[in-house]
Amino acid sequence: MQLTGAEIVIRCLQEEKVEHVFGYPGGSVLFIYDELFKQDQIKHVLVRHEQGAVHAADAYSRSSNKIGVCMVTSGPGVTNAVTGIATAYMDSIPMVVITGQVPTAYIGQDAFQEADTVGITRPCVKHNFLVKSIDELALTIKKAFYLANSGRPGPVLVDIPKDITTQKSEFQYPKQVSMRSYSPVVKGHTGQIKKALQILLEAKRPIIYTGGGVILSDSAEKLTKLTHALGFPITQTLMGLGGFPATDKQFLGMLGMHGTYEANMAMQHADVVLAIGARFDDRVIGNPAHFGQVSRKIIHVDIDPSSISKRVKVDVPIVGNVPDVVDELLKQFAAVEAKTDSKALAAWWKDIESWRGRHCLKYKQGKDVIVPQFVVEKLYEVTGGDAFITSDVGQHQMFAAQFYKFDKPRRWINSGGLGTMGFGLPAAMGVRFANPKAQVACVTGEGSIQMCIQELSTCKQFRLPIKIINLNNGYLGMVRQWQEMFHGNRYAESYVDALPDFVKLAEAYGHVGMRIDKPADVEPALREAFTKHKNDLVFMDFIIDPKANVFPMVAAGKGLSEMILAEDL
Repeated sequence: MQLTGAEIVIRCLQEEKVEHVFGYPGGSVLFIYDELFKQDQIKHVLVRHEQGAVHAADAYSRSSNKIGVCMVTSGPGVTNAVTGIATAYMDSIPMVVITGQVPTAYIGQDAFQEADTVGITRPCVKHNFLVKSIDELALTIKKAFYLANSGRPGPVLVDIPKDITTQKSEFQYPKQVSMRSYSPVVKGHTGQIKKALQILLEAKRPIIYTGGGVILSDSAEKLTKLTHALGFPITQTLMGLGGFPATDKQFLGMLGMHGTYEANMAMQHADVVLAIGARFDDRVIGNPAHFGQVSRKIIHVDIDPSSISKRVKVDVPIVGNVPDVVDELLKQFAAVEAKTDSKALAAWWKDIESWRGRHCLKYKQGKDVIVPQFVVEKLYEVTGGDAFITSDVGQHQMFAAQFYKFDKPRRWINSGGLGTMGFGLPAAMGVRFANPKAQVACVTGEGSIQMCIQELSTCKQFRLPIKIINLNNGYLGMVRQWQEMFHGNRYAESYVDALPDFVKLAEAYGHVGMRIDKPADVEPALREAFTKHKNDLVFMDFIIDPKANVFPMVAAGKGLSEMILAEDL
């Protein structure tokens, strides 16, 4: 069957059962858009900025385990998308990015809207392709989907010159694909798992530490079973929240720079650490030298061998897919009818309870000024803890992570590795398309929301009933907090002067706007938004305490046990 390149692209997407493509048209992809128009199997979502397209596709993937797909034109279309691609890359999100390119003969000639897409994106993709022949197009797209969702996931980019989209070729979509240079390990080494189990059984002060790998591999249920079987305390990274129920008594809360006192103290004083799908990054363990002061055995399970022993020395490396390794651990544990050291474990839990007794997340909500923690707690109550929560980056992100208890995976959608302001609103759009009946709330700040606020237009076009929780303190809050604590209260460019009237702005886009500045109005406003305005986008502008800070906090260069608590100031 002879098809044009544009027709082949659409047929490939249909073969991959793609339901939504997020994108923005332009000259080099017009033939592909023409073919999109001629069919109704794939729905296209027109964003208002290419960055929004990539964030939406990213969150679509995070919240559904489907591969997000976005499409942009050449030149500025690609460069606008780079921030979103880098965001997905840092958090290992499977995604396929289709980009247009100038005609093959024009490449390297400084043609109109030409950019070296492969060169520009090489550092922030799992892999990228420049299609040089129409005969390679279908196989290349198949490889892109395979690479994106196997091994350690990530974004894969396919750059298609415009002339390729008009040429014709025989269409045949491969059912399978194999690449000689790419063969990720799935099964963990049985001997290493046996060694790990023996260490776990002998542990006196163990802790389970998990990250985004648990979420991405759909291993939450198996992790919960293992944690309950062992009886160990568990902590999670920002990206790992929801991998184990937050309301379970074995959960110590998030660890790291803004983690709980009990989680950080347990992590620092543990004699055995079982790390699963996490990478010991700088925001989690603080200063590696401080972390290394305590003698401990570390077992590290990860699909990516390059992540093991990258920042801390590991005693038992296990390279493999998380669910397969956890399954094998459970089988071996059951087979030997093994038991942990119950006496030592009881003493360890006693220490942990004493740390919990510090109540590190406590705050005071007075009658006059709204504090941000109160808003998030009420959001949790009003939604029954069952909403999908997206966030931007800053203080509001940390408050959401600390005070919204995620009992299910794929409900917490945020930019962890890159820390991208502007992520929250387009991410909420992607979540809603992937989960059309779900409650979706975007927790943001007055700085972040303005980065991609034009996507309110997309929300209007597609009638997306997202609830925007804008924690408005009039500052770039996290920047202000660091300037207050480490820069002598010199608030250089952290004050966001000349803010818009967000209520009027929301209404101008055709949505519902609310301004809430009294603590007594917080819960009623939230309930009104989620009930009376259930089918509307509601922009809720909460005027909060401008001096509220995020605690606990581990300062840059400090160790996990060197936390600053609110009560210390």
